[in-house]
Amino acid sequence: MSGQETPDAVDAPVLRVVRGNPTPAQLAALTAVLAGLSGDGDRSGQRGSGSRPRTLWTARSRFARPRPAVGPGGWRASSLPR
Repeated sequence: MSGQETPDAVDAPVLRVVRGNPTPAQLAALTAVLAGLSGDGDRSGQRGSGSRPRTLWTARSRFARPRPAVGPGGWRASSLPR
């Protein structure tokens, strides 16, 4: 919390290859995917950032027609505008 990191924390590898011999491009792709999944909150306008709750304005379900009403007069309610 003092702003200075211990040498152990700095030298610890983030990724470790256990088997195989990946190319630098494959390691870069894996690093990009893991960084994208980390959800670091700086990307407030992008999907999946989780910094703001989703509003009904962006919900796709509001464009779908509602289910028809069940019971007497349901057929009438299904054709009337809402």
